[in-house]
Parts: sequence; C-alpha cells; structure tokens
Amino acid sequence: MFEIRSEKNRLRKKYSEIREGIFGQDKFELDEKICSRILSLVSYRFADTLLLYSPVKSEIDITPIAVAALKAGKRVAFPRCTPEGSLMHFHYVSSLDELTPGHYSILEPSADAPVFDKKKDHSKESCLCLIPALIYDKNGYRIGYGKGYYDRYLLDFHGSKAGVIYDALIAESVPHGRFDLKVDFTVSEKGVNIIK
Repeated sequence: MFEIRSEKNRLRKKYSEIREGIFGQDKFELDEKICSRILSLVSYRFADTLLLYSPVKSEIDITPIAVAALKAGKRVAFPRCTPEGSLMHFHYVSSLDELTPGHYSILEPSADAPVFDKKKDHSKESCLCLIPALIYDKNGYRIGYGKGYYDRYLLDFHGSKAGVIYDALIAESVPHGRFDLKVDFTVSEKGVNIIK
C-alpha cells in the first residue's frame, strides 16, 4: 500500500507540472475541442441528467457543457464536498449563478439545493457523470488529488462515467488499489477511449 501511495504521489507531481504547462490560448482550444466531443456523444444526447464539476486549478473547463445542457432542458448537478469523511453529494442547479465558493474554494451549489438521488436516477442511459483527474490511464483508472471523494461517491453509482482529460495526461497505466474505480470511457481532445 505504501508503494502504491508513493508512486501515485510521484505521478501527481510529474503530471501536475505537465498540466500547468497547458495554458492560455492552447488551453482554451483544447478545452473547446474536449467540450465539443462530449456534446457530440450519444451518452450526452440521451442523458437527461448530467453530473458535472466546477474546474479548479488547471482542470479542463467544461462550463460550455453545463450551459448547453441547461439550455437543452437537461438536469444539471454539481458536487458539494464535506471534508469530514471526504464525502460529496451532487445538488441540482438551474443556473450557474447558483454556484458559490465552498470548501477548497471550489464553486458549489448551496446546501439546500435539491440533491441528486443515486438510487432513483442512476441508469447508464439517463445519467452521465463527467469526472476530472490529474491522470487517466488507458484502462480507465485515474489519479486525482488523493482525497478519495470520487472513489467513495462512485461506489454505488450506476450511471455512465466519463473521464475528462488532456491527451498529454493519459498514461499507459497507473497504480491502483482495490478501492480505485475506473471510468467507462475517457474523452480527450484527440478522441474517445472506450474502456473494455
């Protein structure tokens, strides 16, 4: 376990530096390509609910997807994080104006916004969750920031799981433990990788 943690930390440092090198017009164009790919996916078109994220640091900005989904009448939810226990829950919003800075300075919905119910609305056809990461590998495993929020949340989530990542941050493989979950597919500026 220590070896896995140590290797993950080494990879976090390496790939964080690569991601920090993607900025300005280059970042804008890559983000635009990734958003365009996601909006053309069958899983996006047929989903009535989207679980999105508010980008922090140098994460891919998927704001155009939220704007398009809300305009199309889809239900859109963003996570609220609870540091105690590293838990998160997705809450619906009807406008991006409803997001305000929360824990870790991440934009999130208010605590009294309606909660997405994983037990009632979680089929692969009806719900698409876009998941950020520092690194994805070709088998769909991810390395995030090490807090485990998504791994805990996705344990009993049965909708469609999409990893959103720059192609430069896709590794051949990353170390993973028994609690690490993989996505159904990844989307980068270069294409979609379906995980088998």
